[in-house]
Amino acid sequence: MARVWSLQEVAKHNDTSSCWVIISNKVYDVTEFLPEHPGGSKIILKYAGRDATKAYEPIHPRDALDKYLPREKHLGPLDSGDAKQLQEESAAQPKTQDEIRVEKARARKRPINQILSLQDIEDVAHEVLSYKTWAFYRSAGDDEITYNENRRAFSRFFFHPRILRPISNIDTSTTILGFNSSLPIFVSAASLGKLGHPLGEANITRGCGRMGIIQMVSHYASVSRPELMAARVSASQPMFFQLYPDRDKSISEKAVREAEDLGFNAIFMTVDGPVNGNRERDLRAPFELEVQERLVEEAKKASGKPGESGEMPERPEDADNKLVEGELVLVGTSGGLRTTAELDMSWTETVPWLQRTTKLPIVLKGIQCVEDAVRAAESGVHGILLSNHGGRQLEYSLPPLEVLYRLRKQRPDVFDKLEVYIDGGVHRGTDVLKALCLGARAVGLGRAFHFAMSAYGEAGVIQTIRILQREIVLGMRLLGVTSLQELTPDLVERVDWQPLLAKM
Repeated sequence: MARVWSLQEVAKHNDTSSCWVIISNKVYDVTEFLPEHPGGSKIILKYAGRDATKAYEPIHPRDALDKYLPREKHLGPLDSGDAKQLQEESAAQPKTQDEIRVEKARARKRPINQILSLQDIEDVAHEVLSYKTWAFYRSAGDDEITYNENRRAFSRFFFHPRILRPISNIDTSTTILGFNSSLPIFVSAASLGKLGHPLGEANITRGCGRMGIIQMVSHYASVSRPELMAARVSASQPMFFQLYPDRDKSISEKAVREAEDLGFNAIFMTVDGPVNGNRERDLRAPFELEVQERLVEEAKKASGKPGESGEMPERPEDADNKLVEGELVLVGTSGGLRTTAELDMSWTETVPWLQRTTKLPIVLKGIQCVEDAVRAAESGVHGILLSNHGGRQLEYSLPPLEVLYRLRKQRPDVFDKLEVYIDGGVHRGTDVLKALCLGARAVGLGRAFHFAMSAYGEAGVIQTIRILQREIVLGMRLLGVTSLQELTPDLVERVDWQPLLAKM
Protein backbone atom coordinates (compact mmCIF):
# COMPACT_ATOMS: atom_id res chain seq x y z
CA MET A 1 0.00 0.00 0.00
CA ALA A 2 1.34 3.42 -0.97
CA ARG A 3 1.65 5.90 1.84
CA VAL A 4 -1.04 8.60 2.12
CA TRP A 5 0.19 12.18 2.46
CA SER A 6 -1.33 15.24 4.08
CA LEU A 7 -1.27 18.79 2.77
CA GLN A 8 0.76 19.79 5.80
CA GLU A 9 3.44 17.19 5.02
CA VAL A 10 3.63 18.16 1.34
CA ALA A 11 3.92 21.86 2.20
CA LYS A 12 7.27 21.25 3.93
CA HIS A 13 8.87 20.33 0.59
CA ASN A 14 8.78 23.72 -1.07
CA ASP A 15 12.23 24.58 -2.42
CA THR A 16 15.06 23.32 -4.63
CA SER A 17 16.44 21.04 -1.92
CA SER A 18 13.16 19.13 -1.72
CA CYS A 19 10.37 19.95 -4.15
CA TRP A 20 7.07 18.06 -4.05
CA VAL A 21 3.89 18.86 -5.94
CA ILE A 22 0.33 17.58 -5.95
CA ILE A 23 -1.27 16.68 -9.28
CA SER A 24 -4.76 15.16 -9.46
CA ASN A 25 -4.61 14.26 -5.75
CA LYS A 26 -1.31 12.40 -6.09
CA VAL A 27 2.03 13.48 -4.62
CA TYR A 28 5.23 13.61 -6.67
CA ASP A 29 8.85 14.34 -5.76
CA VAL A 30 10.20 16.44 -8.65
CA THR A 31 13.39 17.63 -6.95
CA GLU A 32 15.79 15.82 -9.28
CA PHE A 33 13.68 16.67 -12.32
CA LEU A 34 13.90 20.45 -11.77
CA PRO A 35 17.00 21.04 -13.97
CA GLU A 36 15.67 18.69 -16.67
CA HIS A 37 12.22 20.25 -17.04
CA PRO A 38 11.90 21.58 -20.63
CA GLY A 39 10.13 24.67 -19.30
CA GLY A 40 12.75 25.38 -16.66
CA SER A 41 12.67 24.92 -12.88
CA LYS A 42 11.01 28.23 -11.98
CA ILE A 43 7.64 27.13 -13.30
CA ILE A 44 7.64 24.03 -11.05
CA LEU A 45 9.00 25.89 -8.02
CA LYS A 46 6.06 28.27 -8.25
CA TYR A 47 3.92 25.33 -7.05
CA ALA A 48 6.44 23.67 -4.74
CA GLY A 49 4.67 22.11 -1.77
CA ARG A 50 1.26 22.88 -3.28
CA ASP A 51 -1.39 21.65 -5.66
CA ALA A 52 -0.28 22.19 -9.28
CA THR A 53 -3.17 20.42 -11.02
CA LYS A 54 -4.85 23.44 -12.57
CA ALA A 55 -1.59 24.67 -14.10
CA TYR A 56 -0.31 21.22 -15.08
CA GLU A 57 -3.19 19.42 -16.77
CA PRO A 58 -3.98 21.77 -19.69
CA ILE A 59 -0.44 21.67 -21.06
CA HIS A 60 0.86 18.17 -20.33
CA PRO A 61 -0.04 14.81 -21.87
CA ARG A 62 -1.41 12.21 -19.47
CA ASP A 63 1.68 10.02 -19.78
CA ALA A 64 4.19 12.80 -19.02
CA LEU A 65 4.69 11.88 -15.34
CA ASP A 66 5.07 8.20 -16.13
CA LYS A 67 7.48 8.96 -18.97
CA TYR A 68 9.78 11.44 -17.25
CA LEU A 69 9.53 10.68 -13.52
CA PRO A 70 10.89 7.40 -12.04
CA ARG A 71 8.33 5.27 -10.22
CA GLU A 72 10.00 5.86 -6.84
CA LYS A 73 9.24 9.57 -7.24
CA HIS A 74 5.51 8.82 -7.43
CA LEU A 75 5.06 9.11 -3.68
CA GLY A 76 1.41 8.16 -3.31
CA PRO A 77 -2.07 9.61 -2.92
CA LEU A 78 -3.14 12.69 -1.02
CA ASP A 79 -5.21 12.12 2.10
CA SER A 80 -8.87 11.90 1.07
CA GLY A 81 -9.91 14.56 3.55
CA ASP A 82 -7.27 16.94 2.25
CA ALA A 83 -8.23 16.10 -1.34
CA LYS A 84 -11.79 17.09 -0.51
CA GLN A 85 -10.48 20.31 1.05
CA LEU A 86 -8.63 21.16 -2.17
CA GLN A 87 -11.77 20.47 -4.18
CA GLU A 88 -13.86 22.72 -1.94
CA GLU A 89 -11.28 25.50 -2.06
CA SER A 90 -11.19 25.29 -5.85
CA ALA A 91 -14.99 25.40 -6.08
CA ALA A 92 -15.11 28.39 -3.72
CA GLN A 93 -12.52 30.32 -5.70
CA PRO A 94 -14.29 33.30 -7.29
CA LYS A 95 -14.31 33.43 -11.07
CA THR A 96 -12.10 36.00 -12.70
CA GLN A 97 -13.54 38.61 -15.03
CA ASP A 98 -12.00 36.77 -17.94
CA GLU A 99 -13.60 33.47 -16.92
CA ILE A 100 -16.99 35.20 -16.69
CA ARG A 101 -16.47 36.74 -20.13
CA VAL A 102 -15.58 33.34 -21.65
CA GLU A 103 -18.68 31.68 -20.17
CA LYS A 104 -20.94 34.34 -21.66
CA ALA A 105 -19.19 34.16 -25.04
CA ARG A 106 -19.54 30.39 -25.26
CA ALA A 107 -23.24 30.61 -24.39
CA ARG A 108 -23.92 32.99 -27.27
CA LYS A 109 -21.47 31.77 -29.92
CA ARG A 110 -22.71 31.41 -33.48
CA PRO A 111 -24.05 28.03 -34.68
CA ILE A 112 -21.45 26.22 -36.71
CA ASN A 113 -23.66 26.21 -39.82
CA GLN A 114 -23.25 30.00 -39.91
CA ILE A 115 -19.48 29.67 -40.19
CA LEU A 116 -18.58 30.36 -43.83
CA SER A 117 -14.86 31.15 -43.73
CA LEU A 118 -11.72 30.56 -41.70
CA GLN A 119 -11.94 34.17 -40.54
CA ASP A 120 -15.40 33.45 -39.11
CA ILE A 121 -13.95 30.63 -37.01
CA GLU A 122 -11.02 32.78 -35.90
CA ASP A 123 -13.46 35.50 -34.80
CA VAL A 124 -15.44 33.01 -32.70
CA ALA A 125 -12.24 31.60 -31.19
CA HIS A 126 -11.19 35.11 -30.21
CA GLU A 127 -14.46 35.50 -28.34
CA VAL A 128 -14.55 32.15 -26.54
CA LEU A 129 -10.89 31.58 -25.67
CA SER A 130 -9.44 32.80 -22.42
CA TYR A 131 -7.36 35.95 -22.77
CA LYS A 132 -4.14 34.10 -22.00
CA THR A 133 -4.84 31.23 -24.40
CA TRP A 134 -5.76 33.60 -27.23
CA ALA A 135 -2.57 35.55 -26.60
CA PHE A 136 -0.51 32.35 -26.82
CA TYR A 137 -2.17 31.00 -29.97
CA ARG A 138 -2.29 34.32 -31.76
CA SER A 139 1.04 35.81 -30.67
CA ALA A 140 3.80 36.60 -33.14
CA GLY A 141 7.23 38.19 -33.05
CA ASP A 142 7.88 41.82 -32.06
CA ASP A 143 5.32 44.10 -33.76
CA GLU A 144 3.75 41.17 -35.64
CA ILE A 145 4.72 42.65 -38.99
CA THR A 146 5.89 39.28 -40.30
CA TYR A 147 2.65 37.65 -39.17
CA ASN A 148 0.62 40.21 -41.12
CA GLU A 149 2.89 40.10 -44.16
CA ASN A 150 2.57 36.31 -44.35
CA ARG A 151 -1.08 36.87 -45.19
CA ARG A 152 -0.60 40.02 -47.26
CA ALA A 153 1.90 38.21 -49.48
CA PHE A 154 -0.92 36.23 -51.06
CA SER A 155 -2.53 39.49 -52.18
CA ARG A 156 0.48 40.21 -54.39
CA PHE A 157 -0.24 37.23 -56.62
CA PHE A 158 -3.08 37.32 -59.16
CA PHE A 159 -4.47 34.61 -61.42
CA HIS A 160 -4.64 34.19 -65.18
CA PRO A 161 -7.86 32.14 -65.39
CA ARG A 162 -8.45 30.01 -68.50
CA ILE A 163 -11.92 29.77 -70.01
CA LEU A 164 -13.93 27.43 -72.20
CA ARG A 165 -12.57 24.33 -70.51
CA PRO A 166 -14.66 21.40 -69.21
CA ILE A 167 -14.73 21.65 -65.39
CA SER A 168 -17.48 19.27 -64.28
CA ASN A 169 -15.08 16.72 -62.77
CA ILE A 170 -12.61 18.11 -60.23
CA ASP A 171 -9.92 16.01 -58.53
CA THR A 172 -8.37 17.63 -55.43
CA SER A 173 -6.50 14.52 -54.26
CA THR A 174 -2.73 14.33 -53.94
CA THR A 175 0.02 12.51 -52.07
CA ILE A 176 2.32 13.95 -49.44
CA LEU A 177 5.52 11.93 -49.02
CA GLY A 178 3.66 9.14 -50.78
CA PHE A 179 0.67 9.17 -48.42
CA ASN A 180 -2.79 9.90 -49.80
CA SER A 181 -4.55 13.15 -48.97
CA SER A 182 -7.99 14.22 -50.17
CA LEU A 183 -6.80 17.83 -50.41
CA PRO A 184 -3.44 19.57 -50.91
CA ILE A 185 -3.48 20.77 -47.29
CA PHE A 186 -2.24 19.38 -43.99
CA VAL A 187 -2.24 20.38 -40.33
CA SER A 188 1.01 22.12 -39.44
CA ALA A 189 2.18 21.48 -35.88
CA ALA A 190 0.95 23.75 -33.10
CA SER A 191 1.26 22.99 -29.39
CA LEU A 192 -0.93 22.93 -26.27
CA GLY A 193 -4.31 22.18 -27.80
CA LYS A 194 -5.93 21.46 -24.42
CA LEU A 195 -5.63 25.12 -23.54
CA GLY A 196 -8.39 25.68 -26.09
CA HIS A 197 -10.47 22.50 -25.68
CA PRO A 198 -10.47 19.69 -23.06
CA LEU A 199 -9.88 17.02 -25.74
CA GLY A 200 -7.06 19.01 -27.31
CA GLU A 201 -5.32 17.73 -30.41
CA ALA A 202 -7.44 14.56 -30.47
CA ASN A 203 -10.15 16.73 -32.06
CA ILE A 204 -7.77 17.41 -34.94
CA THR A 205 -6.77 13.76 -35.28
CA ARG A 206 -10.36 12.59 -35.61
CA GLY A 207 -11.39 15.46 -37.88
CA CYS A 208 -8.46 14.84 -40.21
CA GLY A 209 -9.23 11.14 -40.31
CA ARG A 210 -12.85 11.72 -41.25
CA MET A 211 -11.91 14.19 -44.00
CA GLY A 212 -8.86 12.35 -45.33
CA ILE A 213 -6.07 14.85 -44.67
CA ILE A 214 -2.84 14.49 -42.67
CA GLN A 215 -2.00 15.89 -39.25
CA MET A 216 1.51 16.86 -38.17
CA VAL A 217 1.60 16.36 -34.40
CA SER A 218 3.51 18.91 -32.35
CA HIS A 219 6.41 17.73 -30.22
CA TYR A 220 4.63 19.61 -27.43
CA ALA A 221 1.09 18.45 -28.04
CA SER A 222 -0.93 18.41 -24.84
CA VAL A 223 -2.37 14.99 -25.70
CA SER A 224 0.07 12.07 -25.59
CA ARG A 225 1.30 10.52 -28.82
CA PRO A 226 -0.15 7.09 -27.97
CA GLU A 227 -3.54 8.70 -27.29
CA LEU A 228 -3.46 10.55 -30.59
CA MET A 229 -2.56 7.42 -32.53
CA ALA A 230 -5.41 5.63 -30.74
CA ALA A 231 -7.78 8.46 -31.74
CA ARG A 232 -7.25 7.84 -35.45
CA VAL A 233 -10.31 6.94 -37.46
CA SER A 234 -8.48 3.93 -38.92
CA ALA A 235 -5.13 2.23 -38.37
CA SER A 236 -4.05 3.32 -41.85
CA GLN A 237 -4.57 7.05 -41.17
CA PRO A 238 -1.17 8.67 -41.80
CA MET A 239 0.36 10.92 -39.13
CA PHE A 240 3.52 13.01 -39.14
CA PHE A 241 5.61 13.87 -36.06
CA GLN A 242 7.25 17.25 -35.50
CA LEU A 243 10.59 17.11 -33.68
CA TYR A 244 12.29 19.84 -31.67
CA PRO A 245 15.90 18.66 -31.22
CA ASP A 246 17.06 18.62 -27.59
CA ARG A 247 20.62 19.44 -26.60
CA ASP A 248 20.68 15.93 -25.10
CA LYS A 249 20.57 13.78 -28.23
CA SER A 250 19.46 10.73 -26.26
CA ILE A 251 16.20 12.54 -25.43
CA SER A 252 15.59 13.34 -29.09
CA GLU A 253 16.47 9.80 -30.12
CA LYS A 254 13.98 8.46 -27.60
CA ALA A 255 11.26 10.70 -29.07
CA VAL A 256 12.06 9.54 -32.60
CA ARG A 257 12.03 5.88 -31.55
CA GLU A 258 8.65 6.34 -29.89
CA ALA A 259 7.28 7.98 -33.04
CA GLU A 260 8.53 5.05 -35.12
CA ASP A 261 7.14 2.44 -32.72
CA LEU A 262 3.74 4.15 -32.61
CA GLY A 263 3.49 4.16 -36.40
CA PHE A 264 4.13 7.80 -37.33
CA ASN A 265 4.93 8.09 -41.02
CA ALA A 266 7.46 10.95 -41.21
CA ILE A 267 9.59 13.28 -39.10
CA PHE A 268 9.34 17.04 -39.58
CA MET A 269 12.36 18.51 -37.79
CA THR A 270 11.91 22.16 -36.85
CA VAL A 271 15.07 24.10 -37.71
CA ASP A 272 13.93 27.71 -37.21
CA GLY A 273 13.22 27.58 -33.49
CA PRO A 274 16.36 26.96 -31.41
CA VAL A 275 15.09 29.83 -29.26
CA ASN A 276 11.68 31.46 -29.12
CA GLY A 277 11.02 34.74 -30.85
CA ASN A 278 9.99 37.84 -28.93
CA ARG A 279 6.25 37.12 -28.70
CA GLU A 280 5.13 40.16 -26.76
CA ARG A 281 1.39 39.47 -27.03
CA ASP A 282 2.01 36.22 -25.15
CA LEU A 283 4.46 37.78 -22.71
CA ARG A 284 2.15 40.68 -21.91
CA ALA A 285 -0.98 38.60 -21.22
CA PRO A 286 -0.41 37.93 -17.47
CA PHE A 287 0.23 41.63 -16.83
CA GLU A 288 -2.90 42.70 -18.67
CA LEU A 289 -5.03 40.16 -16.81
CA GLU A 290 -3.72 41.52 -13.50
CA VAL A 291 -4.68 45.03 -14.61
CA GLN A 292 -8.18 43.86 -15.56
CA GLU A 293 -8.76 42.32 -12.14
CA ARG A 294 -7.29 45.31 -10.31
CA LEU A 295 -9.54 47.75 -12.19
CA VAL A 296 -12.61 45.68 -11.31
CA GLU A 297 -11.65 45.67 -7.64
CA GLU A 298 -10.98 49.39 -7.70
CA ALA A 299 -14.36 50.00 -9.32
CA LYS A 300 -16.08 47.98 -6.61
CA LYS A 301 -14.40 49.99 -3.88
CA ALA A 302 -15.16 53.27 -5.62
CA SER A 303 -18.84 52.37 -5.78
CA GLY A 304 -19.06 52.78 -2.00
CA LYS A 305 -20.57 49.40 -1.20
CA PRO A 306 -21.21 48.66 2.50
CA GLY A 307 -17.99 48.08 4.32
CA GLU A 308 -15.91 49.72 1.58
CA SER A 309 -14.33 53.14 1.80
CA GLY A 310 -14.82 53.98 -1.85
CA GLU A 311 -11.26 55.23 -2.01
CA MET A 312 -8.85 54.08 -4.70
CA PRO A 313 -5.91 52.10 -3.31
CA GLU A 314 -2.71 54.05 -3.02
CA ARG A 315 0.38 53.05 -4.94
CA PRO A 316 3.78 53.12 -3.23
CA GLU A 317 5.74 56.22 -4.22
CA ASP A 318 8.50 54.16 -5.77
CA ALA A 319 6.21 51.70 -7.59
CA ASP A 320 7.30 52.97 -11.00
CA ASN A 321 10.93 53.54 -10.11
CA LYS A 322 12.26 50.11 -9.20
CA LEU A 323 15.42 48.94 -10.93
CA VAL A 324 15.39 45.46 -12.45
CA GLU A 325 18.56 43.69 -11.45
CA GLY A 326 20.29 41.16 -13.69
CA GLU A 327 19.07 39.83 -17.04
CA LEU A 328 15.53 40.59 -18.14
CA VAL A 329 13.86 37.16 -18.25
CA LEU A 330 10.40 36.94 -19.78
CA VAL A 331 8.64 33.62 -20.22
CA GLY A 332 5.00 33.65 -21.27
CA THR A 333 3.18 30.44 -22.17
CA SER A 334 5.40 29.56 -25.13
CA GLY A 335 8.61 30.37 -23.30
CA GLY A 336 7.78 27.70 -20.74
CA LEU A 337 7.98 24.93 -23.31
CA ARG A 338 11.68 24.69 -24.20
CA THR A 339 14.71 25.61 -22.15
CA THR A 340 16.72 22.53 -23.20
CA ALA A 341 16.60 23.11 -26.97
CA GLU A 342 19.66 22.36 -29.10
CA LEU A 343 21.31 25.71 -29.87
CA ASP A 344 24.07 24.28 -32.04
CA MET A 345 22.14 22.57 -34.82
CA SER A 346 24.14 22.36 -38.05
CA TRP A 347 24.05 20.98 -41.56
CA THR A 348 27.10 18.85 -40.86
CA GLU A 349 25.94 17.35 -37.55
CA THR A 350 22.18 17.59 -37.00
CA VAL A 351 20.83 16.46 -40.35
CA PRO A 352 23.18 13.44 -40.67
CA TRP A 353 22.38 12.52 -37.05
CA LEU A 354 18.65 12.36 -37.80
CA GLN A 355 19.29 10.43 -41.02
CA ARG A 356 21.24 7.87 -39.00
CA THR A 357 18.59 7.76 -36.29
CA THR A 358 15.50 7.06 -38.40
CA LYS A 359 14.47 5.39 -41.63
CA LEU A 360 11.32 7.52 -41.82
CA PRO A 361 11.07 10.30 -44.41
CA ILE A 362 12.64 13.53 -43.10
CA VAL A 363 11.34 17.04 -43.77
CA LEU A 364 13.11 20.20 -42.60
CA LYS A 365 10.52 22.60 -41.19
CA GLY A 366 11.47 26.26 -41.17
CA ILE A 367 13.43 26.89 -44.38
CA GLN A 368 13.40 30.67 -45.02
CA CYS A 369 15.65 31.34 -48.01
CA VAL A 370 16.58 29.89 -51.39
CA GLU A 371 20.14 29.07 -50.31
CA ASP A 372 18.97 26.82 -47.47
CA ALA A 373 16.37 25.18 -49.70
CA VAL A 374 19.16 24.25 -52.11
CA ARG A 375 21.33 22.94 -49.29
CA ALA A 376 18.44 20.85 -47.97
CA ALA A 377 18.03 19.28 -51.40
CA GLU A 378 21.74 18.50 -51.47
CA SER A 379 21.56 16.95 -47.99
CA GLY A 380 19.20 14.22 -49.15
CA VAL A 381 16.13 14.99 -47.03
CA HIS A 382 12.73 14.14 -48.49
CA GLY A 383 11.06 17.53 -48.20
CA ILE A 384 11.22 21.09 -46.95
CA LEU A 385 8.55 23.22 -45.32
CA LEU A 386 9.04 26.89 -46.17
CA SER A 387 7.96 28.55 -42.95
CA ASN A 388 8.80 31.40 -40.59
CA HIS A 389 6.88 29.75 -37.76
CA GLY A 390 3.74 31.74 -38.49
CA GLY A 391 5.64 34.98 -37.90
CA ARG A 392 6.51 33.90 -34.35
CA GLN A 393 10.29 33.90 -34.74
CA LEU A 394 12.47 36.51 -36.51
CA GLU A 395 10.62 39.70 -37.35
CA TYR A 396 11.04 40.70 -41.02
CA SER A 397 11.72 37.16 -42.20
CA LEU A 398 10.27 36.84 -45.71
CA PRO A 399 6.76 35.46 -46.12
CA PRO A 400 6.98 31.80 -47.15
CA LEU A 401 5.04 32.49 -50.35
CA GLU A 402 7.72 35.00 -51.39
CA VAL A 403 10.44 32.45 -50.65
CA LEU A 404 8.52 29.92 -52.74
CA TYR A 405 8.29 32.42 -55.60
CA ARG A 406 12.03 33.11 -55.46
CA LEU A 407 12.82 29.40 -55.31
CA ARG A 408 10.68 28.77 -58.40
CA LYS A 409 12.44 31.57 -60.30
CA GLN A 410 16.01 30.96 -59.18
CA ARG A 411 16.28 27.21 -58.59
CA PRO A 412 13.39 25.32 -60.21
CA ASP A 413 15.52 22.17 -60.11
CA VAL A 414 14.96 21.90 -56.35
CA PHE A 415 11.33 20.90 -56.95
CA ASP A 416 12.56 17.81 -58.79
CA LYS A 417 14.76 16.70 -55.88
CA LEU A 418 12.31 16.89 -52.97
CA GLU A 419 8.78 17.91 -52.05
CA VAL A 420 8.24 21.55 -51.13
CA TYR A 421 5.50 22.74 -48.75
CA ILE A 422 4.67 26.10 -47.22
CA ASP A 423 2.70 27.34 -44.25
CA GLY A 424 1.88 30.76 -42.83
CA GLY A 425 -0.80 33.27 -43.75
CA VAL A 426 -3.18 30.84 -45.48
CA HIS A 427 -6.82 31.89 -45.07
CA ARG A 428 -8.50 30.90 -48.33
CA GLY A 429 -8.62 28.11 -50.85
CA THR A 430 -7.25 30.55 -53.42
CA ASP A 431 -4.16 30.95 -51.19
CA VAL A 432 -3.61 27.21 -51.47
CA LEU A 433 -4.00 27.32 -55.27
CA LYS A 434 -1.46 30.14 -55.63
CA ALA A 435 1.11 28.14 -53.66
CA LEU A 436 0.49 25.05 -55.77
CA CYS A 437 0.85 27.05 -58.98
CA LEU A 438 4.31 28.09 -57.80
CA GLY A 439 5.35 24.51 -57.10
CA ALA A 440 4.28 23.67 -53.55
CA ARG A 441 3.14 20.08 -53.11
CA ALA A 442 0.81 21.00 -50.26
CA VAL A 443 0.07 23.80 -47.83
CA GLY A 444 0.00 23.63 -44.04
CA LEU A 445 -2.26 25.44 -41.59
CA GLY A 446 -1.52 25.61 -37.87
CA ARG A 447 -3.43 28.27 -35.95
CA ALA A 448 -6.55 27.74 -38.07
CA PHE A 449 -7.06 24.25 -36.68
CA HIS A 450 -6.40 25.31 -33.10
CA PHE A 451 -8.98 28.07 -33.49
CA ALA A 452 -11.43 25.60 -35.02
CA MET A 453 -11.20 22.95 -32.33
CA SER A 454 -11.16 25.57 -29.57
CA ALA A 455 -14.44 27.03 -30.82
CA TYR A 456 -16.29 23.89 -31.94
CA GLY A 457 -14.21 20.80 -31.14
CA GLU A 458 -13.98 18.07 -33.76
CA ALA A 459 -16.90 19.60 -35.68
CA GLY A 460 -14.89 22.80 -36.06
CA VAL A 461 -11.97 20.89 -37.55
CA ILE A 462 -14.27 19.21 -40.07
CA GLN A 463 -15.94 22.52 -40.91
CA THR A 464 -12.55 24.12 -41.55
CA ILE A 465 -11.58 21.36 -43.96
CA ARG A 466 -14.95 21.54 -45.72
CA ILE A 467 -14.62 25.32 -46.14
CA LEU A 468 -11.19 24.92 -47.72
CA GLN A 469 -12.43 22.04 -49.85
CA ARG A 470 -15.30 24.15 -51.20
CA GLU A 471 -13.02 27.10 -51.89
CA ILE A 472 -10.36 24.96 -53.58
CA VAL A 473 -12.89 23.24 -55.84
CA LEU A 474 -14.54 26.53 -56.74
CA GLY A 475 -11.18 28.17 -57.39
CA MET A 476 -10.05 25.31 -59.64
CA ARG A 477 -13.25 25.54 -61.69
CA LEU A 478 -12.92 29.27 -62.13
CA LEU A 479 -9.25 28.85 -63.07
CA GLY A 480 -10.22 26.27 -65.69
CA VAL A 481 -8.32 23.32 -64.22
CA THR A 482 -9.60 19.94 -63.08
CA SER A 483 -6.56 18.42 -61.33
CA LEU A 484 -3.76 19.73 -59.15
CA GLN A 485 -1.20 18.78 -61.80
CA GLU A 486 -2.68 21.49 -64.05
CA LEU A 487 -1.78 24.23 -61.54
CA THR A 488 1.32 25.69 -63.18
CA PRO A 489 3.34 28.93 -62.80
CA ASP A 490 1.79 30.51 -65.90
CA LEU A 491 -1.54 30.72 -64.06
CA VAL A 492 -0.25 33.27 -61.53
CA GLU A 493 1.53 36.60 -61.76
CA ARG A 494 3.24 38.59 -59.03
CA VAL A 495 2.24 42.26 -59.16
CA ASP A 496 4.03 45.28 -57.69
CA TRP A 497 0.89 46.65 -56.09
CA GLN A 498 -1.57 45.35 -53.54
CA PRO A 499 -5.33 45.61 -53.27
CA LEU A 500 -6.94 47.30 -50.30
CA LEU A 501 -7.40 44.44 -47.87
CA ALA A 502 -10.07 43.99 -45.25
CA LYS A 503 -8.93 44.48 -41.67
CA MET A 504 -6.80 41.53 -40.52
